[in-house]
Amino acid sequence: MEYRLLGRSGLKVSALSFGAATFGGGNEFFRAWGQTQVDEARRMVDLCIDAGINLFDTANGYSDGLAEEILGKALHGKREQVLISTKAFFPTGPGPNDLGSSRLHILQQVDSSLRRLGTDRIDIYHMHGFDALTPVEETLDTLNGLVHAGKIRYIACSNFSGWHLMKSLAASDRHGWTRYVAHQVYYSLVGREFEWELMPLGIDQGVGTLVWSPLGWGRLTGKLRRGQPLPEVSRLHKTAESGPPVDDEHLYRVVDAIDVIAKETGRTVPQIALNWLLQRPTVSSVIVGARNEEQLRQNLQAAGWNLTADQVAGLDAASATTPTYPTWWQRAVGHRNPPPV
Repeated sequence: MEYRLLGRSGLKVSALSFGAATFGGGNEFFRAWGQTQVDEARRMVDLCIDAGINLFDTANGYSDGLAEEILGKALHGKREQVLISTKAFFPTGPGPNDLGSSRLHILQQVDSSLRRLGTDRIDIYHMHGFDALTPVEETLDTLNGLVHAGKIRYIACSNFSGWHLMKSLAASDRHGWTRYVAHQVYYSLVGREFEWELMPLGIDQGVGTLVWSPLGWGRLTGKLRRGQPLPEVSRLHKTAESGPPVDDEHLYRVVDAIDVIAKETGRTVPQIALNWLLQRPTVSSVIVGARNEEQLRQNLQAAGWNLTADQVAGLDAASATTPTYPTWWQRAVGHRNPPPV
């Protein structure tokens, strides 16, 4: 397994990391992702550690906290071998302060996550979304205090716009507070908008990328084909409307290009889609999940090899879309605004 620095920090994370959103199945939404319980979770954790994975990602909102509990139990006795990443932002109760990035909510949720995970520290703590109602100074001062208290080691964000992230980084620099070292983002061969603004920002500011849903919300499994019905077992039956929109013809065009490379390499559609991401600028780790152990074994084989330059170029061409303004305008003067890829 390759290990990469997380942004401009000194922390090294495995190129592939494991996402525990499939643990628990504690509500209807997450049952569509998976329902892994403690015994199977332990086996999956062991598979990951044996493969060299050192980062395990979860969130307080995954299955209403059950995913954190199961991950904590699965990591029992192995805590010193791994890094744990979790998040806060989404509602955790009916109260007016049971959500967001306020000092009150963050302090409550850090302690709750530590208890569920059965640990004394969180290695990477994310703001799961941007809270426009809370001053960034309140959020970052609170996170900075938690770092100095030893409850969290590094801070990161997720699903921020470019200006959200830059405003936060500027506030940290202005006050000498701990900086976001990573941004957890949606990025895939059927969703490349991250490259338009967030990737150049990450390059400029030294913010590493942690990729969630690298298979396009379950679309790049190799099971979705032109002229064929949706597979019987697919999260898309219940979660398609809540995930990233993808035009069907665009998806089929990308899968066709992957199929050509699959024949050349003997690799699967998911392995090729994941490996493409591993070669993109700023990507520190690609988070893979799995419904079961066999799916996990297959995904783990996405690392340890590289697509050729010609294969990458073919995938780039097949997955390209017209960017929105101002990116299309800036690319027209690319001699002064060169794209990152």
